[in-house]
Amino acid sequence: MVTIRKRNVGKQTYYYLEHTIRKDGKIEKREHYLGKQLPDDIENLKKEFLNQLYQERWFPVLDKIKQAFIQEVKQTPMSSREEEIKKFSIHFTYDTQRIEGSTLSLRETADLLERGITPKAKPIRDVKEAEAHKALFDEMLKTKKDLSYQLVLYWHKKLLNDTKQDIAGKIRQHQVAMSGSKFLPPSPVEVYPLLQDFFKWYNQNKLKLNPVILAALVHLKFVTIHPFGDGNGRISRILMNFVLHKKNYPLLNIHYEGRAGYYTALERAQIKKMDFIFVQWFIKKYIKEQKHILRFK
Repeated sequence: MVTIRKRNVGKQTYYYLEHTIRKDGKIEKREHYLGKQLPDDIENLKKEFLNQLYQERWFPVLDKIKQAFIQEVKQTPMSSREEEIKKFSIHFTYDTQRIEGSTLSLRETADLLERGITPKAKPIRDVKEAEAHKALFDEMLKTKKDLSYQLVLYWHKKLLNDTKQDIAGKIRQHQVAMSGSKFLPPSPVEVYPLLQDFFKWYNQNKLKLNPVILAALVHLKFVTIHPFGDGNGRISRILMNFVLHKKNYPLLNIHYEGRAGYYTALERAQIKKMDFIFVQWFIKKYIKEQKHILRFK
């Protein structure tokens, strides 16, 4: 976390931004001098300071991941690449659905999506939503359009139209709460204006931000708005991978087994209104998940 520190030298006070980072197993303190008075735009300065630290620490690694991934794709036969994507889509569908309460196991999900075998004694809703999510993921990978309000409504309708037709593709008109979270999503009257701000922000930043940071922020900002009665987490993770795929970065699966750290990072960022809490978690998670790709570099 970026903190403000003040130092008194004689009768004069000097202000600094301070942040600690771990580098090569050691803790390093970084500072940025603010002046003899606190600037009015201190929050923007905090973001700029963090962005500089991200660029220094994370961007070289993320760039290596992208280049290694592009090289891997070039070296991999098309049939093998298609098999890898299919495998990822099954695991991604299992984990993202499981995070939201699905009872299907990984094996049941694979049998369903690969062989059309419907699991016995499992809710039909879980089955239909797994099938719908896989279809949506496949369509997302082929989508040429950029993110828009209309596209997200369409994706949400495609995800839930077979199980929750009354809310599929519709902005919520009621207050919702997130189970187990202290964060309360915006009221219904705030949702549409916040979505408009979201897409405005996206269009202003999609060419400025590092794609991995953009994916993290798209996920965080969208799920924080929580515009739908259900399916917000799944759609936000689809959006996350849409950004990564569009920018030629490897995709990310947030595993069900690691959901505790994921929930904590989201909640802390939402309650404290500090995006970098989730962004930092996201980058670390992303690099850890993609380390195997670096062997192609």
